[in-house]
Amino acid sequence: MKRLVLLLSLILCISGLANAQRRAVKYGSNSTVGKTFVHDGVRLYYEVYGAGEPLLLVHGNGGSIADLSAQIAYFRTRYKVIAMDSRDQGRSGDSSSKITYEEMTDDLAALLDHLKVGPVSVLGWSDGGIEALLLGIRHPQKVKKIAAMAANLNPSDEALEPEIIGLIKSLVSEMPASQRETPEGRREIKVTSMMLSEPNVELKELESIKAPTLILAADHDAIRVKHTVDIYLHVPNSQLVIFPGATHMIPFDDPVLFNSTVERFSRTPFRKVDMLNDTVKSLEKMRVANQQ
Repeated sequence: MKRLVLLLSLILCISGLANAQRRAVKYGSNSTVGKTFVHDGVRLYYEVYGAGEPLLLVHGNGGSIADLSAQIAYFRTRYKVIAMDSRDQGRSGDSSSKITYEEMTDDLAALLDHLKVGPVSVLGWSDGGIEALLLGIRHPQKVKKIAAMAANLNPSDEALEPEIIGLIKSLVSEMPASQRETPEGRREIKVTSMMLSEPNVELKELESIKAPTLILAADHDAIRVKHTVDIYLHVPNSQLVIFPGATHMIPFDDPVLFNSTVERFSRTPFRKVDMLNDTVKSLEKMRVANQQ
């Protein structure tokens, strides 16, 4: 009995240390696991955590791996989590020309080749959501499932809320001249300006996506709800989630709800729902249950 107590104490101690280490990890600047590789002449920084089925996480515009800290901490206990700083962002190097979402998507595909993993599930937020959808279009063989949070297909006011377009323009135009001349300022202008001319994806292109796809957004998102619904309607094997009382920032604001929603989709075998037949079947089951 004494040995059993000691063994349990040791297990709890080890578990506690592991949890403390996870909490102490500085995702996005972890020298222990951070690595780089070169694709298309750009040095790209990435980190890998956990073990199991591979899950690729993709951050938003002007962000980095660090923005996905709550997602990495959650999913690393269940998956092999892979995250990379996009070109011209975070700890990755700068490219010599204008950035496109297609280039960033191809960088992700190159990372998967570099790591020799795939097909993977991919979770992208904002710009990352755009890239997640483009992975399904451009590199379908590398994708198992897609979760795209707050993605847009074009930079128009039919896709983005007008206030967001105004904010982006002001961020570009109102940057002080002294800041524009710094490496950080030039990078920020380049990355932010991209949102005024990119992406340029046709709704019809989504119809080629074969992977089961979860389209997510908030009811007060930067992306118009109608645009999100249009995306959902054009991806053949898709499901739709609109988070109530939330904004574009729900992966940070409420990671428990966001992560569990994505996890349920990831873990549940995908089944295409038949609206009429499935409704009738459930109605019949309900009536039988009510008679018992």
